[in-house]
Amino acid sequence: MKQNNEIELLHQQYITSLRREKIWVRFYQILIFIVFFAGWEVASQNKWIDPLIFSSPSKVGGLLKDKVLDGSLFVDLGYTVTETVFGFLLGTLLGTLLAAILWWSPRLSNILDPYLVILNSMPKVALGPILIVALGPNMTSIIMMGILVSVIITTITVYTSFKNVDPNYLKVLKTFGATRYQLFKEAILPASFPTIISTLKVNVGLSWVGVIVGEFLVSTRGLGYMIIYGFQVFNFTLVLLSLVVIAIFATIMYQLVALLEKILIKNGST
Repeated sequence: MKQNNEIELLHQQYITSLRREKIWVRFYQILIFIVFFAGWEVASQNKWIDPLIFSSPSKVGGLLKDKVLDGSLFVDLGYTVTETVFGFLLGTLLGTLLAAILWWSPRLSNILDPYLVILNSMPKVALGPILIVALGPNMTSIIMMGILVSVIITTITVYTSFKNVDPNYLKVLKTFGATRYQLFKEAILPASFPTIISTLKVNVGLSWVGVIVGEFLVSTRGLGYMIIYGFQVFNFTLVLLSLVVIAIFATIMYQLVALLEKILIKNGST
């Protein structure tokens, strides 16, 4: 009985230490945020940095308020978020599907392996003008840019994870007469969920990059267009506002993927 009480006490102390550590981490995150923006504001007001180029949080906040009130921000944000979500989901799904096909056919994998390496090393952004000519200057070409920057790295990463599943586990399933489809469904795919989730986290950033570059090239709406327009009219407050909004919504997408990861882990452990 005494031993059980000691174990329970140690467990409670461990839980308390984890909570305390989480509080301190959150405190320092908020502190860095406040110090950064306060330092930026003070440096701009005292002209330690060029206020024309670097603007200030107060100016960015004022412009944000204006664009929220007139509704123009929501229009541009709607375009970019829609394109990014489609590029993100389609790039990840297509990359995972290609990885599954490569695992299913080792011969095809051996044939395509050098081409995947070449495609991965190519600057995807440089293919933007070709996509625009082929698909037209529209939302489809921008979404394709979002897909293009993530699909190859997704394919390579997920396929590598498929190949690294414990072969002894597969041999045990084969001895019970498991088909190749059953191997994939019961062993390969579940074992690769952590890698797929990690790939999702990476693809959040990649999709935003692809879509913003696509909007640089062809769009007349969206956050990417706001950045280009801001440069053209020398309105760097507009540029910085666009970057802040991109950072906020990219963080939201990342947190949603992290939430999905927690749900999958929780379901997997029950």
